[in-house]
Amino acid sequence: MSVQPPIPAAGSGSGSGAPHPSQLPGPTPSSSVGSLILPSPPFISAPGLANLRDVGGYEIPSSSSSSSGNKKKKMVRKGVVFRSADTTKLTDEGVAVMQTLGIAHVYDFRSRLEFGQEDKPGTEPREWEGARRHWTPVFANVDLSPEAQAVKMRRFRDYTNGPEGFVRAYSTILAGAADPTNEYAPYRTIFKQLASSSSSSTSKPAPLLVHCSAGKDRTGLFVALLLALLCLPHEVIAHEYSLTDLGLAHRKSAIVDHVLADPAFDGDRAAAERMVSSRKEFMLATLQYIDAEYGGAEKYVIEKLGVTKEEVEKIREVMVVDVEEGEQTVDWEGNAEAVERVYRH
Repeated sequence: MSVQPPIPAAGSGSGSGAPHPSQLPGPTPSSSVGSLILPSPPFISAPGLANLRDVGGYEIPSSSSSSSGNKKKKMVRKGVVFRSADTTKLTDEGVAVMQTLGIAHVYDFRSRLEFGQEDKPGTEPREWEGARRHWTPVFANVDLSPEAQAVKMRRFRDYTNGPEGFVRAYSTILAGAADPTNEYAPYRTIFKQLASSSSSSTSKPAPLLVHCSAGKDRTGLFVALLLALLCLPHEVIAHEYSLTDLGLAHRKSAIVDHVLADPAFDGDRAAAERMVSSRKEFMLATLQYIDAEYGGAEKYVIEKLGVTKEEVEKIREVMVVDVEEGEQTVDWEGNAEAVERVYRH
């Protein structure tokens, strides 16, 4: 049985009368936005590309490492999986950064409604030499951008002050990504790409970028599944998800203004801000849902996405590496303090 995609709320998208956030002016994403300094690692500055960061560099607890006698610390491999918002406004300088990173594959989770529409001029994805773009939508014809999601959930009152509404929204994305009738198989396609990568010390896997509109929900869920497969603790995965509130800080006001144009919000800015945020408790609750509903990330990936157990082991072989002497891992606890400062101010 196929999964029915969420129905867009009346008044969301182009019907709200407000310009799409991608058309609104704003500061160029960089390593700093106003007084906000984006922690690097994991953030990377690529002019015109928001919320770009390396998924690698997080230390994996020793209890999750192999029992082969290798006492070296382990971490998620750097320089292989990157995440971001859409590439629409990537400048030539930004393209040069992507080429320096060696990005060979770009996986776009957006629907047809989120780019290249007549009422959204200038929203075509940016492509560049050396990288192949793969259109892998979770739902091909449903707008799942943060502002559309927020309006839809407000209208159907699925969001509360807590994470329950996010879990409900994310459960729909998880079901859509695993729908056997979805010919694009978005998450499975990327997992199989990673599983087919070389893991030799002299041949780094081809780097890839995953993104949706904001790099928040569909992208956040894929990254969470990947990191869970690599045995990162839920707390660290949820923190990594929350970094989007830093990566999109320069765009949040425009997104919230767009959301508030819908009468469903009745001018409630606090509710709009909450619904387009990426607080770690939303991902913690979602990971708990994945454990309860599917038996964990690995079972979801194997039983629902159709990735084999051997491929999962290959992904771990590719993506888990030793921390070499003198090499720094991501200071996620220090970065978490930066996120909390944003919430306070």
